[in-house]
Amino acid sequence: MSFPSDAIAALATPVGTSAIAVVRASGAQVPALVTAIFGETPPPRLARHADYKDIAGRLVDDVLFTFFAAPNSFTGEDTVEISCHGNPFIAQRILEDLFARGCRPAEPGEFSKRAFLHGRLDLTQAEAVMDLIHARSERALTAANQQLRGSLGRQMDSLISQLINVLAMVEAYIDFPEEDLPAEDRAAVLRSLAQLKTDTNRLLATSHYGAMLRDGIKTVILGEPNAGKSSLLNRLVGRERALVSPEPGTTRDYLEERVLVGAHALRLIDTAGLNPSPTSLEQRGIEKTLEQAAEADLFLWVIDGTRPLPVLPPATAQRLTPENTLAVFNKADLGGGQVSVPTLPFPTLRVSALTGLGFDQLPPAIAQLADAFQNQVGSEIIAINARHAHALEQARACLDSAATKLADGVDTALVASDLRGTMDAYGQISGKIDHERVLDQLFATFCIGK
Repeated sequence: MSFPSDAIAALATPVGTSAIAVVRASGAQVPALVTAIFGETPPPRLARHADYKDIAGRLVDDVLFTFFAAPNSFTGEDTVEISCHGNPFIAQRILEDLFARGCRPAEPGEFSKRAFLHGRLDLTQAEAVMDLIHARSERALTAANQQLRGSLGRQMDSLISQLINVLAMVEAYIDFPEEDLPAEDRAAVLRSLAQLKTDTNRLLATSHYGAMLRDGIKTVILGEPNAGKSSLLNRLVGRERALVSPEPGTTRDYLEERVLVGAHALRLIDTAGLNPSPTSLEQRGIEKTLEQAAEADLFLWVIDGTRPLPVLPPATAQRLTPENTLAVFNKADLGGGQVSVPTLPFPTLRVSALTGLGFDQLPPAIAQLADAFQNQVGSEIIAINARHAHALEQARACLDSAATKLADGVDTALVASDLRGTMDAYGQISGKIDHERVLDQLFATFCIGK
């Protein structure tokens, strides 16, 4: 794998006016660059106050700058971070001066890519940097921090170590073909492959939870027209996001808002009422409600507490379980309740969207359901992304193929080929293989300066 030799520079803080902006440069030329600009290269990790003068000697700003010596920097290269006043014009002047002095503009994610190339991060940790930046909830932040500290990398190292032991045993018989693989050894290899598949499946099972952490838990509010769905949305959002009217069927299309509930981020979706006798326009809204319900993670089933319990469409009713549904009986201020709450298999809550009665209990009740989605592998929260899932599915397919061939007595060399395919798939996750196109595509999703 080739290592970059040139110096790169970029703004490390968001574009816009702020108290300070940070410009970062990395590469072997940085010590000479720092000396040329500030007259010295100070000891590493010691912030210095100085005037920044451009290559023509004109004062740009008074700044704080910190030098980080290789390999003890984020990228593993000599690095400097320059903190200037947060005027975008000042930051741009500094960047243009660095380019004039020989740096080039950093590509998206190039600082993190260099950290990976110099062994400062594995791929799972590099991806965790972006998860940390974009975390929308406490639970997402916890998962990103654990992955940044190597939680998924440790899981992959364990799988790779197990696989190496199996592969060594199988390849020993390829090197010594006169010794056939005894039946008892085949059984031992099959047991090892079964354990590898179990551990692989455990990681794959966290894929959906990872999507929920990154995008939010898809929470659909459903119920009959005029049950109070939009009023409940407005209460949870804290503003009048949806129009509310005594006239049934006000909501004809779904509305989506993101909210924090406890440690969780929710994609809260208000839907058209499930009217058993809809107009043609209502029917189109109901069809969209059913589409959203088919993909929901959580349901808030809003029920008019003054009316009999409604009947849900069969396909939607099948999706509702005690683990993913909270039945919210609205209009508690009217003293209604013709339906006996204990007859429902779901957690229930009585509220009044009009007065706010019972709404203090709603967020904790939703959070309790959301807590059950958490996937832990050992003591760590693991939440793989789509790239990890694709590689693990490849690994599982190779393990299945190897086990089938081994059980059928197929040539050992073909079994070893499948196991090497498994190794290659595992290696894609942590970056233990040299696939530069994969790396380029991955780091291109990062922001400039990261």
